[in-house]
Amino acid sequence: MIERFHFTHRASRTALAVVVATLVASGLAWRGLAAGTEPAATTAATVSTPIAHAVAGARDSYADVVDVVSPAVVTVHAQGRARMSPTQFQSPDDDFFGQFFRAPNERGQRQQRAPRQQALGSGVIVTTDGYILTNNHVVDGADEVSVDLTDGRTLTAKIVGTDKPSDLALLKVNGSDFHAVALGNSDAVKVGDVVLAVGNPLNVGQTVTMGIISAKGRSTSVGDGSYEDFLQTDAPINHGNSGGALVNTKGELVGINSQIVSESGGNIGIGFAIPVNMAKHVMDDLRTTGKVTRAQLGVTVQQVTSDMAKNLGLKATGGAIISSVADGSAADRAGLKRGDVITSFNGQPVHEFNSLRNRVAEAGPGSTADVVVIRDGAEKHVSVKLDELNADRTARATRDDGTDRQADKGSLGVAVSRDPKGLVVENVDPDGRAADAGIRPGDVIVEVNRRSVKSVEDLRAAVRESTDKPALLLIDRNGNDVYVTVKPANG
Repeated sequence: MIERFHFTHRASRTALAVVVATLVASGLAWRGLAAGTEPAATTAATVSTPIAHAVAGARDSYADVVDVVSPAVVTVHAQGRARMSPTQFQSPDDDFFGQFFRAPNERGQRQQRAPRQQALGSGVIVTTDGYILTNNHVVDGADEVSVDLTDGRTLTAKIVGTDKPSDLALLKVNGSDFHAVALGNSDAVKVGDVVLAVGNPLNVGQTVTMGIISAKGRSTSVGDGSYEDFLQTDAPINHGNSGGALVNTKGELVGINSQIVSESGGNIGIGFAIPVNMAKHVMDDLRTTGKVTRAQLGVTVQQVTSDMAKNLGLKATGGAIISSVADGSAADRAGLKRGDVITSFNGQPVHEFNSLRNRVAEAGPGSTADVVVIRDGAEKHVSVKLDELNADRTARATRDDGTDRQADKGSLGVAVSRDPKGLVVENVDPDGRAADAGIRPGDVIVEVNRRSVKSVEDLRAAVRESTDKPALLLIDRNGNDVYVTVKPANG
C-alpha cells in the first residue's frame, strides 16, 4: 500500500508542495512583522533541496590494504589419487559397448579405479619469482596442484617441500614479476591488533574478513601438533581459508591461516594462524634443502603451575620444568638435570613450554644456546650445544615391571606396590587428594619433593613433610616422566 501511494499520487504531492511553500512564505512574513519591519513584496515561492552533510576527507576503510594484499593471495586446487585396497572401489559397469571391444581376458571383469580426491585451499605469494606458502594439509598426498590468480590466470604449481609438524608447504609457479606480499614480524604483533584474513572460503571467491588478534602462543594439538605457536584471531575463517593470508593494517603478512575450532564446522570466531616468523624459517629451509632442520635439547618439559612454584619456592609461575633428560643428549652433556626450571633461552624469557620448544627448534643444530635455569632456589647459566632433532634421542624412560607387590594405603589416598623404579599406583580413592591431582592406576611414583621413594614408608614420610605447600611428585606414566602436584591435607 505504501509503495502504491508513492507512485500513483504524484499530483497530490505537487499540490502539497505548493501548500507547504505558501505556509513557509507566510511564516517568514509573520516573523518580519513581529520584528517591526515592513512585509516584503509577495514573490513566487521556491523549495530548496536539503543538503546532506558528510565528513570530508578520508574514509573509514581498509580498501587500500586490500588493494595491496589481494593480488598476492591465490586459490589452491590439489588433486590426488586416494590410497585404497584393490576391492575398496569398483566403477559401475555402465559401458554397454565397451564390453564388446575389450580384450578377451578383460571381458566380464570390472575395472577398479581409485577415486580422485580434491582439496581446495588458499595460498600466499611470498616472492616475486613465484614461491607460494600454503598449508601442508591442503596439498598433502596431491600429485597435481594448480593455483588461480586474481588476474584470471590458472598456473600449474610444483610442491617444493612440505613440513607436517608446522603444517606448512611451499609451492612454486613458473614466471616472474608476481605480486608478492610484504612479510611482517609476528613477534611484534600484540593482542588487540586489527588483522584481515584473505582467502577463498567455501569456494565462493576471494573474501576479506576483519577481526583482532585474540591471543598468541596457542597450541591446539590438532593434526601433528609438534610445532605450534598459533596466533588466535576472531577474523572469520572458514574451510578454504586454509593457507591464506592474515595481514596487519599495513598490509604485512603476519600469519598463514590454518585452523578453526568449531563443533559445526563453520566459523564461531576462534581461528588460528601460523606466525609468519615460523613460516619464514620453514620456507628458507624448504627452498634450500627441501626439508626442515630443527634443533633439540633432549629434554621433556612441563609448564610450571602455581602449585609447583610454591613447592619449589619460585617467585612466579613462569618457566618450564624439566621432567626427564635423555641420556647422551645435548642437555645431558651440558649438565641439565631433572627438576631444573628453565626461565630463559638465549636471552628470551620462557613463559611456557610451547614457546621454548619452538625457540630451541629454530636455533639450529650445532648452535650454542645460553640456558638459564633455577636449581635448588639458585639461578644458573648453562651453555648448551644443540643437537639436530632426532626422534631416537627424545627423552623417554623405559618402564620395568616389578613383581614385589605389597599394596598398602598411603596418605595420598592411593594403594601402591613396589616397583624397581618406584611405587606403582594400584587403586586411587576417588575422594582423595591423589585423585584431585589426576593420579591414576598404572602411574609409577618415582619421586616426591625431588627425593626417590622405594617404599610405602618413604612415600608417607615425604608427603607428611608437605604440610604447608603442595607436594611435587614425579610420575612415570606410560613411559613418560611427568610432574604432578598434590595439595596439602589442609589445602
